[in-house]
Amino acid sequence: MLNWLKIKNLALIEEADVEFGNGFNVITGETGAGKSILLSTISLLLGERADKGIIRTGAERCEISAGIGITAQVAAILEPALKNSEISFNSDCPEIQLRRVITKTQTRNFINDTPVTLQTLENIGNYLVDIHAANEHQSLLSRSRQLEILDRYAGLETQVAGCGALCEKIRNLRQERDLAFAEMPSAVEAEHLHLIINEIEKVNPEPGEDEKLNSRHQLAANAKTIMELAGQSVQMLNESEDSIADRLAQVHRNIQELCRIDAAKAETLVQSCDRINEMTRELAYDLEDFSSKVELDEQEFSELEARLSSLQTLKRRYGPGLENVLIALTHSRERLEVYRNAEKLRIEYAAKERELLGQLKSKAEELSSNRRTAAGKMAVKVKEKLKTLGFLQCAIEIGFSQVEPGERGMDRIDFLFSANPGETLQPLRSIASSGEISRVMLALKTVLADADAVPVLIFDEIDVNIGGETANQVGLELKSLAKSRQVLCISHLPQVAACGDFHFTVSKCVTDNRTVSTITPLFEGKRTTEIARMLGGGKAATAHAEDLLGHHKGCSQNE
Repeated sequence: MLNWLKIKNLALIEEADVEFGNGFNVITGETGAGKSILLSTISLLLGERADKGIIRTGAERCEISAGIGITAQVAAILEPALKNSEISFNSDCPEIQLRRVITKTQTRNFINDTPVTLQTLENIGNYLVDIHAANEHQSLLSRSRQLEILDRYAGLETQVAGCGALCEKIRNLRQERDLAFAEMPSAVEAEHLHLIINEIEKVNPEPGEDEKLNSRHQLAANAKTIMELAGQSVQMLNESEDSIADRLAQVHRNIQELCRIDAAKAETLVQSCDRINEMTRELAYDLEDFSSKVELDEQEFSELEARLSSLQTLKRRYGPGLENVLIALTHSRERLEVYRNAEKLRIEYAAKERELLGQLKSKAEELSSNRRTAAGKMAVKVKEKLKTLGFLQCAIEIGFSQVEPGERGMDRIDFLFSANPGETLQPLRSIASSGEISRVMLALKTVLADADAVPVLIFDEIDVNIGGETANQVGLELKSLAKSRQVLCISHLPQVAACGDFHFTVSKCVTDNRTVSTITPLFEGKRTTEIARMLGGGKAATAHAEDLLGHHKGCSQNE
């Protein structure tokens, strides 16, 4: 509910602080007294663009604010949006505070003291207050909101959520497909991949092959030097005159002579000499073996150099190392396989999408059927309410048109209305009379009381061109509607005003040569006086006012 409203320097209002009640709040006053300022204030707090001309003459800025208490149902709807906009919210104290500060150069908007954009203010406001007046905030005139209300009336939220879940799956599948095909090789790239694979496979390199061949090439390129050095070393060790082997033989003979002199001590010397001699022979053998393996004929050497050149070419193009060449080969094969399987992949994605679209269509058709059944029942109930509100021969229907199945199914709807026989049914948004549309909204709101969660309803000019028993019935319907939410009604009808749980009057006076509008709550006798004024004044009007209030006294909360 709209708990409180504060206004400072707005048009004719210098300062006002109003606390509204939980139930049916009636606002009355002379024509031109400033009741429209009250509506303008609430509209501004709900995101209407501000004209700098609304700042009270002589003031530097205008500030308006309101506190709106919300139910757990509305809190659950709003909490994600509030968190997304980083707006603080205490679910233990569910009140949304709206504030706007308007100066001649800028306007600042706040929700719970958090600065917000005008769009955010409007989005949040859509769930807090409905103002039913010409060219005002009328959420029920929106096709999407009408669809939402119908679904809630019929209890179809779960089916709607099912359509939404399927749409999410379809979006995810399409994103996955688009990503896959965005990375799909083109025909030109596929041809290039063919060339890469053919070039590498033609050489057919093996891991580490270049290192092995480089080592072998190093030996082959220095074969002559290796053979010369190895041959000289073998000669020095074993084959030339005065070789190391010959000298070791002489050493061995000398040690043998020492054995005859002192056999015990010389024995170890003989063993050492034998080991050296054996090692010398082994070294000579190893050198001969090493040099024998180095020899390559010219053809083998030429083939080795050609192989190394081929590997070097691959490394230059796809390297730097041979391991990079092999990675390039694997990657090219994989990419080419993706290209070859593209058509198969397209068929698979298309089949999955067709299946999901089929499921969506089936769910949307079931949802549409349930909606049409519920729409007929709802229209009958609304028409019954409209008869009690003065539209004795009206017609109302819910028109359906089909759209592509989507998150909310496959229906676009319009609430269609005709006030008089012979008139063509028109969408509610095409109705020109604010009095007519307010009464239609009242009928809809009464029927949809359990479905629509908006906690505050404001009606303006609901009593245009009605009177008598119809006026009494309008007041009773408003009072009944106020049992489940707060209702504010600006009225010129005493029958409606008498039904109110709370009564406020807007008056205008001149103080210090300045016109000032004030908003005042009325109690007991002052309320009788105001209703008597609405009836035309005089003793008879006062008596009539007392009768009207007496009739509703047991129901009024501030009597």
